[in-house]
Amino acid sequence: MRRYKSFLRRKNIVFSARRYGIEALGAMAQGLFCSLLIGTIIRTLGQQLHMSSLADIGTYAMSVSGSAMSVAIGYALKADPMVLFSLAAVGYAANAEGGAGGPLAVLVIAIVAAECGKAVSKETKVDILVTPAVTILVGVALAKLIAPPIGTAAQAFGALIDRATRLQPFWMGVAVSVLVGVALTLPISSAAICQVLTLTGLAGGAAVAGCCAQMVGFAVMSFRENRWGGLVSQGLGTSMLQMPNIVRNPRIWIPPTLVSALTGPLATCVFRLEMNGAAINSGMGTCGLCGPIGVWTGWIAPSAEAAAKGAVAVTPGAFDWLGLCLICFVLPAVLTPLICDACRRAGWIRNGDLTL
Repeated sequence: MRRYKSFLRRKNIVFSARRYGIEALGAMAQGLFCSLLIGTIIRTLGQQLHMSSLADIGTYAMSVSGSAMSVAIGYALKADPMVLFSLAAVGYAANAEGGAGGPLAVLVIAIVAAECGKAVSKETKVDILVTPAVTILVGVALAKLIAPPIGTAAQAFGALIDRATRLQPFWMGVAVSVLVGVALTLPISSAAICQVLTLTGLAGGAAVAGCCAQMVGFAVMSFRENRWGGLVSQGLGTSMLQMPNIVRNPRIWIPPTLVSALTGPLATCVFRLEMNGAAINSGMGTCGLCGPIGVWTGWIAPSAEAAAKGAVAVTPGAFDWLGLCLICFVLPAVLTPLICDACRRAGWIRNGDLTL
């Protein structure tokens, strides 16, 4: 057992929830962002501006999302270069075989393939053959074996959330908005979760509402402590910056979470706000304005995931734009500071509690 633990230490193989559930998942979201998400935005802009070359660039970026996710996961797991480069083929296979659940399949399979590759890396004199062979053979074999069932399960669960939101828009609006918003602020990837569950439609709209409530809410309510730098870093970056403060005083989480519980059902019941762009947008909030952009792209060109659930292109009216602005920006910016002020008066939040 001692030799086994020593081997794992030497190979930097760490079996932990943090390594796989936080670091690998977060890296996967970055890989998604740098391929599928930015590609979707570029392609949509190209289509709307009637620039075919721009649309082609976006399409190319979208097509390598599986490889980008897998390589990003390998990077988070500190894989050796030969393993890291071999994961491109593994990610492509897992994403292709996984269908709608491709990202979840990539996460599971890339982790296994990367750790197997790390285990044999530099252990033989023919490392240049052994390491990529083991990594690719293990990864692609697993992709053929388990990626299709993973895709089916993820698609079924995402469809269940979608149907439940349509049947119970109020309560599911509250639940999805709060849970995804909280996930966005926690050191896990809400974007990856939404992509894994193919969260689009009304459920996607509720997720956008929750994420925007957290990001815009924290940015505005902490303005007195963090000024303009904090407004930009949290409002267009991530509310995860507040996690150390939340650990010290969990009550600072009350205002944005309450607002997400309000804006979620408003999105689903009043404005019928659907996020039919790339599913990853549902968990991005106002990070790079990806959440609102996802709603807009979903209006004019629904993603494949949304189209599979019956989404069609629409021409947004004034009410749609009003709902988007209120849910994503105005209500979080107005309501969160009001609730925060009440918490300050009650002594739950003190000066300096929100300082980055």
